[in-house]
Amino acid sequence: MLSKVKQALRILNTAFDTEIQDLIDSAKADLALGGIKKLEETDANIQRAIILYCKAEFGLENKDSDKYMKSYMYLKARLSLSKEYLNVI
Repeated sequence: MLSKVKQALRILNTAFDTEIQDLIDSAKADLALGGIKKLEETDANIQRAIILYCKAEFGLENKDSDKYMKSYMYLKARLSLSKEYLNVI
């Protein structure tokens, strides 16, 4: 997941790997707090949610932060309403 997020952030070096991994872990924890139990990193929706979260939270002067956070929150809400992600199938 780290390499996918770095690609989405346009980061080519390893200087921010620890910070980015912390954001990935934080995104997963936030999704879990929202009731989402299916957090498989191979799932396209989970990948997209983690990437959106990281794009919203990475960087000090991120002018698009609000846009990415709104997208993340919308996707998180949709996932939290889906039986597939709540393991209620």
